[in-house]
Amino acid sequence: MNSTILLRMICIAVLVVCATSCISQYNQESVTPDIIYINGTVITMDSTDNVVEAVAVSGNKIIAAGTNDEIRKLAGSETKVKDLTGKVLLPGFYAAHDHFPWAGQLELYQVNLNSPPIGKIEDMNGLINALKEKAKRTPKGNWIIGRGYDDTLLKEKRHPTRFDLDKASTEHPIWIIHVSGHIDVANTMALKLDNITKDTPQPKRGVIHKDPVSGEPTGLLEECWELFNSRNLLLSTEQVMKTIEWSSKHYVSKGVTTTVIARADESTVSNLKTALGKGLLDLRVIVMTRDDVAESARKILSDIDKNRIRPAGVKIEHDGSIQAYTGYLTNPYYTPRDGDANYCGYPVRSREALTAMVKKDNRAGYQIAIHGNGDAAIDDILYAYEQAQTDFPRPDARHRIEHCQMAREDHLDKMRELGITPSFFVGHVYYWGDRHRDIFLGPERAARISPLRSAIDRGIRFTVHDDTPITPVNPLQSVWVAVNRLTTSGKVLGPEQRITPQQALRAVTIDAAWQNFEENIKGSIEPDKLADFVILKENPLTVEPVKIKDISILETIVGGKTVYKK
Repeated sequence: MNSTILLRMICIAVLVVCATSCISQYNQESVTPDIIYINGTVITMDSTDNVVEAVAVSGNKIIAAGTNDEIRKLAGSETKVKDLTGKVLLPGFYAAHDHFPWAGQLELYQVNLNSPPIGKIEDMNGLINALKEKAKRTPKGNWIIGRGYDDTLLKEKRHPTRFDLDKASTEHPIWIIHVSGHIDVANTMALKLDNITKDTPQPKRGVIHKDPVSGEPTGLLEECWELFNSRNLLLSTEQVMKTIEWSSKHYVSKGVTTTVIARADESTVSNLKTALGKGLLDLRVIVMTRDDVAESARKILSDIDKNRIRPAGVKIEHDGSIQAYTGYLTNPYYTPRDGDANYCGYPVRSREALTAMVKKDNRAGYQIAIHGNGDAAIDDILYAYEQAQTDFPRPDARHRIEHCQMAREDHLDKMRELGITPSFFVGHVYYWGDRHRDIFLGPERAARISPLRSAIDRGIRFTVHDDTPITPVNPLQSVWVAVNRLTTSGKVLGPEQRITPQQALRAVTIDAAWQNFEENIKGSIEPDKLADFVILKENPLTVEPVKIKDISILETIVGGKTVYKK
């Protein structure tokens, strides 16, 4: 190639770059914002953790972020000006793993049986009386559902039995759910309706607890969800719409602009679609489904704006809950269950069966999220992921581990190697940390639950979540726990696993967006991203760390529109 031709090609390339730059600049400058936010502390959560003063929004997208002067220059005669007067603007929060809209079910139609600090139930009489009050307002024969009781926080330090629940009513079927979500208790009428008797065989997974003398069921059902067929008939379509509406308003009041539903079925996605059409859904929803309904769920949502409701990966369960003694551990529980010093919990299925499921879903192209609390469960999950990726390699699959409570250092090394992203239920530290230390795990293992610092040290991106309705939705509470690691008794559990406020905020904003393949449209305040914001009264980066959870949510904005204002 002679020098003249080479010079001509270089000149053409330069002209193309200049022209492209000019067009890009012209397009950005030619868009007049509908609203600008000025005089604020704008925590962008961008790649450099930049903090600016102002933001410009056109339609449902951000067009610029910068200084007051820079943003003011973009405003036109019709542009609205929102003076933040020093308040803090952040990207909208993700509820990174929960069961939306079950919070609405608990609030509107169920009996709240939580003990402090979530609820008010302190003993068995309090639990029975709460159910009695519900029975007075419920037609005979209709189901009464309670949620959130905790045997370790009741004065009696035991689970209720069917006979306890019969004291509340023998004319209503009663079904109550343990705070972990992995144990149920039914009264005599409910057991009868679901044909659970002394002759009912034990399920493949879980335990029907039976009296050692009579052989009759005590009412305590451990990991026996499939036995309660009646639960599918509990709410009408109108009631479901009310739960979605209530939950939506509640979530946005906590600054949540995107919720990630873990393990939805076809009815869930159908109801969400209906609610969106009725204008009842203020926030955005990402739906992880059961793997057996993944394709049918996607068909239901095929004509929906994917920025409002988006089908995502598939969710698989592999163990239960440590506070229910159903989490799958490598070493026995600290306090033996029923005197069995070798008891370690159990998995949902064999390692081989899990691996077969994961291989199938990985080959189908799904992002996979697997529930794993105990370290033995995490062993199986990582084995399954490694085998699946060996057989059918997929770069950047971003497969997940949900809760990931007892991840060891070697687990984190393997996660980094395989590109696995955990979603930590860090609220365990606050809500159950004292009992994990004293009852379930012992001091050494309890100090390592939700090892966020160890993950950060390895460059592993993760999220933190509330698992609502297990604990109330509140991303700032999760940030507070991650930063302080305080238990309900006020003690620090595992101080070496604390992280900074900036790191914790990333886990509910940009890293959550990344975990869900949405980093190009959400999670940070940058041009061309959706205008999803939360406005706070104080700055979580500078306020005293123990006060982070008490910062007021002043306003929540989804797609440029205010959906909550205090």
